[in-house]
Amino acid sequence: MSSEKVGGDASPPQAILADVGEMGYGCEMRDHGADSGLIRSLETRHLLLFSVGSSIGMGLWLGSGTSLTNGGPVAIFLGYLLAGSIAWVLNQAVGELAVLYPVPSAFPQWTRKFIDAAPAFTVGWAYWFSAAITLANELQGIVTVLRFWDDQDKVPTAAWLSIFLVLIFLINVCAVLVFGEAEALMSIVKLFWIFIVIVCCIVISAGGAPNHHKTGFEYWNSMPFTNGFKGFLSVMGTCIFAMSGCELGGVVAAEAKNPRKAVPKAVNAIWLRLSLFYIIGSLMVSITVSPKDPNLFGGEGINASPFVIAFRNAQIPGLAHAMNAIIFISVFSCGNAQAYAGTRTLVGLAGIGMAPKIFAKCDKHGRPPAAIALTFLIGGGLCYLNVSNSGSTVFGWFSNLTSLCTLYVWAMIFVCHIRFRAAWKAQGRDAQDLPWKTWTWPWGSIYGLFWCFLLIINEFYLAVWPLHEKSSAETFFANYISIVAILVLYIIAKIYFRGPLWIKAQDIDLDSSRRIYVGDPEALIKKSVIRKTADFFTGDSTI
Repeated sequence: MSSEKVGGDASPPQAILADVGEMGYGCEMRDHGADSGLIRSLETRHLLLFSVGSSIGMGLWLGSGTSLTNGGPVAIFLGYLLAGSIAWVLNQAVGELAVLYPVPSAFPQWTRKFIDAAPAFTVGWAYWFSAAITLANELQGIVTVLRFWDDQDKVPTAAWLSIFLVLIFLINVCAVLVFGEAEALMSIVKLFWIFIVIVCCIVISAGGAPNHHKTGFEYWNSMPFTNGFKGFLSVMGTCIFAMSGCELGGVVAAEAKNPRKAVPKAVNAIWLRLSLFYIIGSLMVSITVSPKDPNLFGGEGINASPFVIAFRNAQIPGLAHAMNAIIFISVFSCGNAQAYAGTRTLVGLAGIGMAPKIFAKCDKHGRPPAAIALTFLIGGGLCYLNVSNSGSTVFGWFSNLTSLCTLYVWAMIFVCHIRFRAAWKAQGRDAQDLPWKTWTWPWGSIYGLFWCFLLIINEFYLAVWPLHEKSSAETFFANYISIVAILVLYIIAKIYFRGPLWIKAQDIDLDSSRRIYVGDPEALIKKSVIRKTADFFTGDSTI
């Protein structure tokens, strides 16, 4: 069956029904140029599990310790609540765009289509750089996790980094289905374990642990904000870093068999991840661990996860070791997901002429060798900063850089969604014709865009007047260099690409790179009969 035949003017209703029966409801009809060398082999369950757990790693399990120390129990809970609300509406916008335009790298391609080439260039390279940095951060997080068992540094840091860098590399050079199965399995483990964590932390806070110490909401009452409002502001960067990667469904959609079925399920399941892991998870930390505990990540002690400390202080060493093992799996999984995101972003950039063409080349298994090589060269190289600096120090550097890139990319996704809907309306199209639409339009995207810009300003404030540090040019650039680099890239790209600041809504090309799907069989037959009857009476064809 040729794709041109489906829905063509010469196809009788019976042919349409046969085509639907062969492909199944909701499968693709035509890609309109959206194909690349990548292979569409990921199932719906892969995208569903990615959305639940793929990028849950160091930011949550370890970074929450730094947030608890700097902000306090109420600050960390409110921080994840706010960041989670942004991430949720973001995924609603991503879902609507990814179903219709499931293209490689997604975000720079959407930005070029709905806004302009210059911001598309900055979005693509900022997202790739963020993925490379996060890969490095997760690798050094693995070393921090292993220090819980190897506190005497018997194995050199560089050795641990090299071992796990190679393992992640091997997974990414396998076919995408291998990556998908690995991430799905690790996401299932994380999802199963979070229920154990929640139940155990409730029992600990109620005094049911072997130490019989009842904490309840003791820390909420005694030290809700450890450093006042400024401490709360400092928490937001870590919260955003922890949630970076929640938009990965937009990237993975390019390799999904049926985005119309898989993407909506993935974005609608994001609430499970946001509520169970981030919001309830941060609440569990805040009621079981003191913000003054010296062993928290970023403190003077062993730099352990607050979840591990909760079990160890409750005198449940078995659960503490099991928790550390789960954190190890999570951090490894997140590094693996970010390596994937980085390589696919390069493929998309090369496909639209914003990166060397060599990065768009894929082998017969759908693997982009050049894109994989560059991502691991940069991300792998940066991870070795941990050899001569503490894990918490490197985490602070990288999380600040990543959170700013993430906020910028998120903001551009919201702008893309707003511009897409404006173009759809300006060109006389009905929103009911969208293969999937979010009920959060338009307020969801407006809300998310507002907070992204506000948090970028917040990060500027903390870069100029940092918590527990004196203001200095060195501190400012160390914490805000991402935005400076993005501005420089935008100016260079604008000079090169020229043109207006944005494309007019009526001039946006809504059909190139678009995926067209088979609709309801009866509706297709009805529409075909009506069209052919009208053609007969106007003399355009015969029935």
